[in-house]
Amino acid sequence: MTATTSIWKRLKKDKWLYILALPGILYFIIFRYIPMFGIVVAFQDFNPFLGFWKSPWVGFEHFKTLFTDPDFPMLFRNTLLISFYNILFYFPVPIILALLINEVRNQVYKRIVQTCVYVPHFVSMVVIASITYVLLSSETGVINNILYSLTGKKIEFLTDPRWFRALIIIQSIWKEAGWGTIIFLAALSNVDPTLYEAAIVDGATRWQQTWHITIPSIMSTVIILFILRLGHLLDTGFEQIFLMKNPINRSVAEVFDTYVYQVGVTQGAYSYSTAVGLFKSVVGLILIQVSNYLSKKFTETSLF
Repeated sequence: MTATTSIWKRLKKDKWLYILALPGILYFIIFRYIPMFGIVVAFQDFNPFLGFWKSPWVGFEHFKTLFTDPDFPMLFRNTLLISFYNILFYFPVPIILALLINEVRNQVYKRIVQTCVYVPHFVSMVVIASITYVLLSSETGVINNILYSLTGKKIEFLTDPRWFRALIIIQSIWKEAGWGTIIFLAALSNVDPTLYEAAIVDGATRWQQTWHITIPSIMSTVIILFILRLGHLLDTGFEQIFLMKNPINRSVAEVFDTYVYQVGVTQGAYSYSTAVGLFKSVVGLILIQVSNYLSKKFTETSLF
């Protein structure tokens, strides 16, 4: 039997699985792989009227401009800090929340809790930003009015640069932490119940069962998601930052995502903004490769 015959035999045998996967495959081909051809724009002085083939090549000129831009240190620092705080404060929350939900024995109450923590994921970031403004505005904000009635002072949550990163992290936790528990709850459902039964026989407490059975059982999932998160270290999310940014807090709010919008869309610098995006992608690729290698070496868990 030839290799081609073997492939066609497997395709025929599992044809319905491949048909089911076809929409996802087409999505990635059309919206992920084909657009990668646009990377060439980063090395051109792209002109929409000349197209890809006739626009003049400038090599690494746009990358030189990026690295020598006076705003580059600020952009790099702000992006790294927000991503670092997300990893430090947001990343553990879905894990902890999943562990807590997993301990709930009343199935009706458990489903109610899961539904409640999932709902914020479906709320638009525009709505969340509006709620934030309503609550924290220095003039009419509910929280500031309460603070003023208690202390006689108000806090400039929305314009004071010191509060910006904290607001971003709190918004992210409130919106996405519940949704992030789905993967961990799925991993927890695969833990062998006999392990808990043996632990109970040995006199283990609930905390000891969690520490010695539950957490080690989902550690591979945690590591894989952590590696994937490192690959998006320079992706802080455009919409949230853009909605919360203003001229007063720009020194801590401007990140690569909003910078690409500013120079690429509002100023029409397509080649330069593509170079910035390619720089982010290269950094993410390097981080994934390095973290995957270290994880494979020390924990025997890896993406590939």
